[in-house]
Amino acid sequence: MDYVIEMLHIVKDFPGIRANDDITLQLRRGEIHALLGENGAGKSTLMSILFGLYQPDGGSIRKDGKEVRINDPNDANALGIGMVHQHFKLVHNFTVLENIILGAETVKNGRLIMGEARKKVMALSEKYHLKVDPDAKIEDITVGMQQRVEILKMLYRDNEILIFDEPTAVLTPQEIDELMKIMKGLTAEGKSILFITHKLNEIKAVADRCSVLRKGRYIGTVDVADTTKEEMSEMMVGRKVNFAVDKAPAQPGEVAFSVKDLTMRGPHGKNVVNDVSFDVRRGEIVCIAGIDGNGQSELVYALTGLMKQDRGTIMMKGHDISHATIRARNDHGLGHIPEDRHRYGLVLDYSLAENMVLKSYHKPGFQKHGFRNFTRMNEVTDQLIERFDIRSGQGGRTVARSMSGGNQQKAIVAREIFTDPDVLIAVQPTRGLDVGAIEYIHKQLVDARDAGKAVLLVSLELDEVMNLSDRILVMFEGEIVADVRPGDVTVQELGLYMAGSKRGKA
Repeated sequence: MDYVIEMLHIVKDFPGIRANDDITLQLRRGEIHALLGENGAGKSTLMSILFGLYQPDGGSIRKDGKEVRINDPNDANALGIGMVHQHFKLVHNFTVLENIILGAETVKNGRLIMGEARKKVMALSEKYHLKVDPDAKIEDITVGMQQRVEILKMLYRDNEILIFDEPTAVLTPQEIDELMKIMKGLTAEGKSILFITHKLNEIKAVADRCSVLRKGRYIGTVDVADTTKEEMSEMMVGRKVNFAVDKAPAQPGEVAFSVKDLTMRGPHGKNVVNDVSFDVRRGEIVCIAGIDGNGQSELVYALTGLMKQDRGTIMMKGHDISHATIRARNDHGLGHIPEDRHRYGLVLDYSLAENMVLKSYHKPGFQKHGFRNFTRMNEVTDQLIERFDIRSGQGGRTVARSMSGGNQQKAIVAREIFTDPDVLIAVQPTRGLDVGAIEYIHKQLVDARDAGKAVLLVSLELDEVMNLSDRILVMFEGEIVADVRPGDVTVQELGLYMAGSKRGKA
């Protein structure tokens, strides 16, 4: 068999946890090989070993049948191995073009030669439909765009083995379809792809074979065409998973959250949120759906106090909170699961326990005369780790940065639900989570609704929008263009509203 990469009997230990326990993975030339597993199953660790970010504690790697040592990412690149990371490795104050060529620059007499690089980057972006603005700074572009920059960075280096780590976690349905086409195109050219994902639909759509990991161990490899989604999810989680969201009809009560005529200007003077008004009642889940970049992020920033609106009012439980501080909004009963878990959700260099009390440490019980009550803090953290199945090598002492992306997400959800908010704004709450964890988070949101909380969900996942919401508001170019109920609309119609080619009464 023609294997381009073989990882044989790989072992990797971290403090308190064995992340990879005797894992063997074999990649055929020209195939898309999916790597499936729960959050913290060891997928990213295994790929980081292949890319030279970690050294294995046991086992060997072969390229084209010959054993190789990959000491760092430069060795990986020299072997033709490239990686798109789950949490992008980009320099935020550099331009798109500078990020793509970083480490592979053309230099003449000590000067950077950008002309050739620009031509090559534009040709690649044209060929693979990865439209980017080469002169935009990374800090000014959306996560979907940053994803494209990561892919172009890999293609620019002419890598033949491409690792995609959770590449679709931040993309819209349309961008996901586009990426799937790109991946198929790349393998048609003879490249080989390792594709880490939790999304079984995507595996069925593009992968040839799928290897499953569970709790750091190798479970097996299957041919995707001959295996059902249910069989794969059972291999991954170790039990049957319910894909449908189990919920009774909503019983909406009084209005808990009300937004009137909210407007926000963008950097170019154009309104990114334009005259938006809506209500969320206790006991209902209202979902804002839309393609990424249509004003949802800015709207959430205004509602949570991260940005100031230009005009409009935000009322919560009858109080005007339009100009309240973030802490005042939180203390008044607002919970927020943010879109960008690293920038707004966690302090990465704090421990898990410190992150769990970020919104409560100043309250009685957690401090006395300004001194923190560590016993209480650790008790709460242990309870939440248990309840939300947060996988962490050293419990509450684990540094947040060292946890897998999915477990970081679970930690944020646990903290926000623990504060028992009256209004919960959940932005992409299941991003990067496996099917078992998604099932659990959906149940938490439905339980919050049934306990009389008002839930505002912002999601790019159409399945999630249709399954979870009681009402759907569609945003297009900063405006709400439809207010529909999931039972009255098809996914296709929703797609038309989201693309702006259909408008309903809002």
